[in-house]
Amino acid sequence: MGWEFELLYLLQKLHTPWLDQFMVGITGLSDHGEVWIALALAFLCFKKSRKIGIAMIGAMALSFLMGNVLLKNMIGRSRPCWIDNSVALLIDSPKDYSFPSGHTLASFTASVSIYLQNRKWGMAALLLAVLITFSRLYLFVHFPTDILAGAVLGTVSAFFVNRMMKKRKMLERV
Repeated sequence: MGWEFELLYLLQKLHTPWLDQFMVGITGLSDHGEVWIALALAFLCFKKSRKIGIAMIGAMALSFLMGNVLLKNMIGRSRPCWIDNSVALLIDSPKDYSFPSGHTLASFTASVSIYLQNRKWGMAALLLAVLITFSRLYLFVHFPTDILAGAVLGTVSAFFVNRMMKKRKMLERV
């Protein structure tokens, strides 16, 4: 954990009032996956993008069960802000465990799901996912390995659901 705290402390030196507000706003977009759920529901409303919405919902459900329900509770890793409470938080201290990052998990699951169906929209979604992910480090609520695990599990979930849908020809029928 030594190098992880070193990186988090280094990021604390980047704080400015403008960046603080920006990071709080960015992280708030995915406090409960709201932006990604809303986007998936919007995609479902249009025939042209319905496949994306279905893929997003399936992958987000899978990654939520694996990451937030199973891994977080099984591993029970403390958050950096719980271990070192001398760093002033800009958001409320999260109550759930740290590993894997739920914000990162939802963001990468959703954005990779979009990318696999539409590269142009997916690149924009991936940019938002990276910003949300970085905000979790900046705000001192996750370790870098929490972020890495969320990104990997989210990406794997998106690829798995996409593959299963193609295998079952679900994407062609929608």
